Amino acid sequence: MTDPIEDVLNLVASGRLTAEQAAPILDALEADRANGEASGDHDEGQRDDARGRGGRSASAIRIEISEAGRKVVNLRVPLALGRMAIDHVPGLAPDTISRIREALDEGLTGPVLIVDDGESGGGVRIVIE
Repeated sequence: MTDPIEDVLNLVASGRLTAEQAAPILDALEADRANGEASGDHDEGQRDDARGRGGRSASAIRIEISEAGRKVVNLRVPLALGRMAIDHVPGLAPDTISRIREALDEGLTGPVLIVDDGESGGGVRIVIE
């Protein structure tokens, strides 16, 4: 039996769906999966509640890149797609990837990584929304 989330991600990878079209499908599949886990017979104390610092569910990862004080990249990726893609972002150190994954697993929202170049006005910002 195949994983429906993986099937949707494969459709995005093959170009048959855009990330925007896949986002509500992935959100629904994750909600369905979370509901199934919540009604399962595992220890409630071990279950992640997927709530962030603001008390709402995280739904996306935003990646912002600035050069010379202006944003050159402002990308919002659905959370399920971001979980799969985080390993393929060039230039991220393994410990940074691990820190982002921990934040995702804990259901946190807000800035996860901020790199500011200072003088040049450049930098990178990764935020879980």
